[in-house]
Amino acid sequence: MFTYRVAEEQNFSPDRHSEKILGRLENGDVSIACHEPGQIGPYHAHPDCTEIYYCVQGSGTMRVAGETVEMTPGTIIVHPPGELHEFSSGPERAILFRVRYGDGFTSRIQEWPSNPDWKPDRD
Repeated sequence: MFTYRVAEEQNFSPDRHSEKILGRLENGDVSIACHEPGQIGPYHAHPDCTEIYYCVQGSGTMRVAGETVEMTPGTIIVHPPGELHEFSSGPERAILFRVRYGDGFTSRIQEWPSNPDWKPDRD
């Protein structure tokens, strides 16, 4: 059994959202993603894994293939392998609990305008 307390694990950064892996499982991991107000994550996909987000605190929107879904505490979103998605936090700090499982966690980032250091993948 693994026990985590969000208040003890949260870690916010003024520059961009932060992610902290809390534990690893045989074919996956569990983590939290912390977003300051207005932070936007990368528009990305994981070709070989499913990614599940649960909104613990705060609010925001998840962009998925031309659709935008509101996330508030209690909202769960499941991204199947290969689905592009991007979280944008609302007017307060947001904490998302994340579960990933599958054959690999490689991210394919399509765009990340809020990160000036990001460079497109070269394939």
